[in-house]
Amino acid sequence: MTTPAPDSPDLPPAPPAGVSPRTLAVSAGRPARVPGGSLNPPLVLTSTFVSQGAPAPGEHLYGRIDTPAWEPFEDALAALERTDHATTARRVDGPPATVFASGMAAIDAVVALVPLGGRVVVPRHAYQVTLVLLREQAERGLLRVDAVDVADTDAVVAAVRGQGEPAAMLWLESPTNPMLEVADVPALVAAAHDVGAIVVVDNTFATPLMQRPLALGADVVVHSVTKYLAGHSDVVLGATVTDDDDLHARIVAHRTTHGAIAGPFEVWLALRGLRTLALRVERAQANAGELARRLATHADVVEVRYPGLPQDPGHARAAAQMDGFGAVIGLRPVGGPAGADALVDAVSLWVPATSLGGVESTLERRRRFSTESPTVPEDLVRLSVGIEDVEDLWRDLDAALGAARRTTRT
Repeated sequence: MTTPAPDSPDLPPAPPAGVSPRTLAVSAGRPARVPGGSLNPPLVLTSTFVSQGAPAPGEHLYGRIDTPAWEPFEDALAALERTDHATTARRVDGPPATVFASGMAAIDAVVALVPLGGRVVVPRHAYQVTLVLLREQAERGLLRVDAVDVADTDAVVAAVRGQGEPAAMLWLESPTNPMLEVADVPALVAAAHDVGAIVVVDNTFATPLMQRPLALGADVVVHSVTKYLAGHSDVVLGATVTDDDDLHARIVAHRTTHGAIAGPFEVWLALRGLRTLALRVERAQANAGELARRLATHADVVEVRYPGLPQDPGHARAAAQMDGFGAVIGLRPVGGPAGADALVDAVSLWVPATSLGGVESTLERRRRFSTESPTVPEDLVRLSVGIEDVEDLWRDLDAALGAARRTTRT
């Protein structure tokens, strides 16, 4: 197998350094520019590859190990996550991303980096299945878990340092799911690295357009590709990104051995979705900001959580370390849990559904799941704001809030 020279036209073009993440979402992961060549990567459907003798480095062998079907998406996501937050200069070094069959498959592979019996510090409010996985592994004696208020920097630092036994891993979400708390990522990364802990950031809510944890010092970034990156509620995928060659090799080895591999067609769809990431996120975020402002003064609302609101506890921190505030809102309507359920029942345009990050607007009462953190309020409704006309979304939500109030007061 002959490796082309670095300036060969047969190599995929590298987007120029200094372009914004919005441009990278469109331009990264393209095929080589050759006359008559395809603009988009082909969909490669094969389980095995022609091979004989000792495999050469980079040679494709078998679909569970590696496939060109993954590579364009993995290259594009890595390019997005390696864009420096402050300068938009792109760091071109480092391994590609690693795509998985689901977000939980990616999370499981990263948790496997914790040594036997090691301690993981995790937000008390985080994606519920992440917490379930950690609890299950703790019950089996594989690791230990300390859950903390991630917005309380001093408490997180103390937990990471421990009582003479530092944490092996600090797991962060910022903003958190579903409470939208914002962590001081740079400060927590520094504290964790002081004790030799691996720092992981689930960047699903923020996406690389609003936050690049690697540029903030994190070791591994995790995504549920199902959400904003793919963006159309039609695939289930996950991914990790790291700058560390050893961590990358261990994550890839876990995927290969445990078989949590992504289907070629799903990854092809995710890359197609990634091309419109900036447009979708910018529209959804603009909608969310407007809805949050209106909800904050609504007579039928008890509390709104959205980092873009100046009065939100996480606003100043989010403004300092993010390029935007996202498209997820936490809402507590009047009437308690009954009012929350009545709100979900009363909408007609909003879709009652779990998951988030699609083009459509969805909502759900999070404590309907028995596995949700017990400190999440029973009446919290998580809104995932989509790209519909904001006035249509507001009319539906406003009418449903009124209907919920009347239902709970009868």
